Amino acid sequence: MISKPRVRTLELQSAERKSRLISSLLRWYRRNGRDLPWRGERDPYRVLVSEIMLQQTQVSRVLIKYPSFLKRFPSLKKLAQARSSEVIRGWQGMGYNNRAIRLRELAICLVRGLDGKMPETPVELGKLPGVGRYTANAVACFAFRKPVPVVDTNIERVLTRLYPDKLKHHRLRGRDSQVVWGVAEAILPRRRASDWNQALMDLGALICTAAAPKCGICPVSKFCPSAHRPLRATRSASKREPGRDGVPNRIYRGRVVEVLRNLGRGQRMRAPSLSRQIKPKFGRKDRPWFARLLKDLQRDGLVRLTRKASTVYVSFPD
Repeated sequence: MISKPRVRTLELQSAERKSRLISSLLRWYRRNGRDLPWRGERDPYRVLVSEIMLQQTQVSRVLIKYPSFLKRFPSLKKLAQARSSEVIRGWQGMGYNNRAIRLRELAICLVRGLDGKMPETPVELGKLPGVGRYTANAVACFAFRKPVPVVDTNIERVLTRLYPDKLKHHRLRGRDSQVVWGVAEAILPRRRASDWNQALMDLGALICTAAAPKCGICPVSKFCPSAHRPLRATRSASKREPGRDGVPNRIYRGRVVEVLRNLGRGQRMRAPSLSRQIKPKFGRKDRPWFARLLKDLQRDGLVRLTRKASTVYVSFPD
């Protein structure tokens, strides 16, 4: 007896409902989608830059920085050839400066190892240093038009509300992330995957917002079990960030980088002088904490520490 092949499918709704959901959202997206400079871009380098910039950064800020960064580093080769200090300076205003270093390291890896050619599939992209599932799928989908799902914060929220029975206990981090990715893949249309993923993003950013969803004007409200229902108060475990005197270390890290940006090329600053600039009430007890902060920045490739006699100097890396 010949057994039938097992069909892997996730039954989220009838075929008709899924078809209507897709057509309704894509129709809305054609009329209301955000006009962003990286939309429709087919250069994988430019798509990669936009995706790295959009991580933990508002779209409004990326809109300002995206064109100037590309003007300064117009290709993978130019970025790979640039000094770390140049890239850090070019990243000014974006925050989370280690993203700039990771982007440069990725460019070096691609230029040296793959002759500057970006892989096209999520699997191959995911093998690159510092490239996670979201970035790999986003580049594959938006640059190479691969029919793969993309899940960011906005899409996660939209899917959680559209399919509360499947995702009510979902958490994006850890093993549970497979659940929302599975839902995203199950409803992915066979064609126009790029437009579909962008449409979900825009729906989450403009209509299906976290605090005040606009269900009255939502193009897919009639398919959404959560529409017009009061939001449940969710308790998120507050994770205390490491810091000093109530200020997170990430703020101090940003201050260090900003001070160094004001130095001329090749200049350096004495660590004691730098400490007082980033923390005006710097005291003797702060010294071990500041030393660890600088070592972490050096580990991440954002600063260089040199010692002359008993004095530590801080500068950008070459």
